[in-house]
Amino acid sequence: MTSSPMRQSRLPRDERRRQLLEAAQQVFVEHGYHDTSMDDIAVAAAVSKPVLYQHFPGKHELFLDLMDTQLTLLQGALADALGSTTDNKERVLATIRACFQFVDRPDRAYRLIFDSGLNNDPEVAGRVEEMDHRFATDIAEIIAADTRLSREEALLLGHGLAGLAQSASRHWAGQAGQEGRPDLESAADLAFRLAWRGISRFPKEG
Repeated sequence: MTSSPMRQSRLPRDERRRQLLEAAQQVFVEHGYHDTSMDDIAVAAAVSKPVLYQHFPGKHELFLDLMDTQLTLLQGALADALGSTTDNKERVLATIRACFQFVDRPDRAYRLIFDSGLNNDPEVAGRVEEMDHRFATDIAEIIAADTRLSREEALLLGHGLAGLAQSASRHWAGQAGQEGRPDLESAADLAFRLAWRGISRFPKEG
């Protein structure tokens, strides 16, 4: 990126912050963390670097701010899906579909969570691990309540189901534009049928 930032107009602080976050997200998604600089973000936002640093102390802090927003959105979507019905078959389908819908958004912001190139960064890895554990725990609580399985057994299955939903949806997202790629509903249904064939074999309590 070689162009120079345009002279920026004065915006209220909150509005300027939103503008900077939107610009930074686009650049991070397109180029990844390591190939993005604060200069690139300033150019994309049409501001000077001093203006950018007035709002964010550095690239890492800016990235974490964006990542936290996406984690909140994903966790909310998953919680809504899990709580959308008491029918477990429909609940599994809704939850898997929510994963596919998240990675199918036009902004491709799922990459900030799953494809950042920062897997070895403790703050990034810790956030992803916490999200994974919360997702698996929410599933496990439902399994434990409905079956004779112990909490630890249910948590093991919860991690398995959470991993299946996330891995399948991320793989599908990476196939965008490829010939023969199933549409969202077909892909989610395939993953659901695999998951349900396994989890439905555990009898409900009572």
